[in-house]
Amino acid sequence: MRGAVVCSGGQPKSRPTVGGSLVDQAGGMTIASVLWLGAVVTVMVLLIAYSHSPGNAGAPPTNWPAQSQVPLDLIRPTLVMFAHPRCPCTRSSLGELELLLARCPERLSAHVVFIRPAGTSEDWLKTDLWRRANSIPGVTVHFDNGGAEARRFHSETSGQVLLYEHRGRLIFSGGITIARGHSGDNPGRSTIVALLEQERSNLIKTPVFGCSLFEASSPQEGSACSK
Repeated sequence: MRGAVVCSGGQPKSRPTVGGSLVDQAGGMTIASVLWLGAVVTVMVLLIAYSHSPGNAGAPPTNWPAQSQVPLDLIRPTLVMFAHPRCPCTRSSLGELELLLARCPERLSAHVVFIRPAGTSEDWLKTDLWRRANSIPGVTVHFDNGGAEARRFHSETSGQVLLYEHRGRLIFSGGITIARGHSGDNPGRSTIVALLEQERSNLIKTPVFGCSLFEASSPQEGSACSK
């Protein structure tokens, strides 16, 4: 019988269909590739959405709290940034603060207040964010034991910036980054610059992107921020 191989039992044995196997393998690889690509796109979309999801901006007092241990400058505006020492998003906020002070030197009194939860040591607090804040010319850095100052100012998210004029009236509240961990031009920094240069600005509040100041489990440096 031509085209067949005869076994010892006399029954013909078909040749293997090599072409069909290759087609099946190619189809399987195509399906796997599509599934992998879909998973990658889904993760990217979720990360982008998360990076643009603001934290709770709170309801800061419209007048400087009399009990605050942070000094109000009676001549220039006073800026206060509240920060979590282990929030990776806050690195960008500190970078924007440095740019702001370089643009408007001597025009404001700037303070960065790092929250220190009860039971934590100074070593826990003094991260690279602490060192970065201390290195910015014109910035005074403070401990906030138990979050007392953050509560006085009703601040809940790391990177929250408050600007009070010399009489103690709130003129700006919000963040100075465009998204979580993103540096670059943003409405918050531009608004503060306009206020300091005595230009008109209708925007006095912007979203804040960062970790919660009071979350039970503190974020670790280098990890993704928590809402």
